[in-house]
Amino acid sequence: MEAFVVSTTLVALAEMGDKTQLLSFVLAARLRKPWPIIGGILIATLLNHALAGGAGYVLAGWISRSALLWITGLAFIGFGLWTLHPDSLGDDVKLHQGNAFVTTVIAFFIAEMGDKTQLATIALAARFQAPAQVIAGTTFGMLLADVPAVWLGGKLAQRVPMKALRIIAAVLFIAMGAVTLLSLTGMAS
Repeated sequence: MEAFVVSTTLVALAEMGDKTQLLSFVLAARLRKPWPIIGGILIATLLNHALAGGAGYVLAGWISRSALLWITGLAFIGFGLWTLHPDSLGDDVKLHQGNAFVTTVIAFFIAEMGDKTQLATIALAARFQAPAQVIAGTTFGMLLADVPAVWLGGKLAQRVPMKALRIIAAVLFIAMGAVTLLSLTGMAS
């Protein structure tokens, strides 16, 4: 249960102001079909995070526990620092106006490649060695952040204190990194 709760919390907060949340705003504004967009976000996130969670689980089996803790601890600290920098989509977002579900799956899957939430999913799966709970948690966290963006659009962005949420997410990522690195001291004794 810890893997699910930590994964949900970290990703939901990290997603605030992230490029995939911004993409949710754009998809909602341009396609105006919330249910297919939400379904597309769910499928794209499940596919992307299943790959990431599987990679993290396999990676943990290839390297020593202490090396894994060093890598994931430092990665979490890096994600914390990355979270402080707001993302942007740029002005040249081009979306096919066809099927909203298919457009969302493709756009979201691609946008999530190499994104901090995908990389966090790898690190969380490696750290907890519970890929199903991590994938479920990161997917749920993504939906917690992005479904309101689809339904409420720009009104949400104006009312939610994005900077404060980014700072909270950064602190949580850095704390997770510190706890992970501190667990190394218990291994040494």
